[in-house]
Amino acid sequence: IPVTVILAASWLWYFVVNGELDIVGELGTANSGELLRPPRQAQDAGWHSADGQAFLPATPPKWVLVVPQQKGRCAAACESRLYETRQIHMALGKTMGRVARALVTAARPGELVLAAETLSDDRPLPETMAQYLDRDQRGMSVWYSGEAAFGDLFPELADQPDSWYLMDPAGW
Repeated sequence: IPVTVILAASWLWYFVVNGELDIVGELGTANSGELLRPPRQAQDAGWHSADGQAFLPATPPKWVLVVPQQKGRCAAACESRLYETRQIHMALGKTMGRVARALVTAARPGELVLAAETLSDDRPLPETMAQYLDRDQRGMSVWYSGEAAFGDLFPELADQPDSWYLMDPAGW
């Protein structure tokens, strides 16, 4: 049996190396995301924090789960995306420190309102969006952009409103 396994592995390796067998193509993959073409640089979008600081990629560099929200109302779909990215972040376990989370909105600071009737995890609704972010989305940064910059950076939201993005450590 060991000789058979070695021979089968060698045969398989030979065909994969020579391009005659595409295992990944045959079996398929589980990813359902898309690469943005052309890539967009977040630093060029003019994001700023509530206190007016311009967006800069984190130091040390981190990947960022970006949840875009164009309007000031964070309804059920927005809350669901925030919950989903929080769960993904927590599922990373000990490597979660290599990934940050950010909410990017075209609303002005202070205009962001939690408009969901219930939370995805069935916890009680907080009174304000700020309380929700502090209590349920700890560590998430909030970045503001103008309407024009928001539309240029996230044009896919028109067709896929439940989208969120993974930004690489350089801000692309």
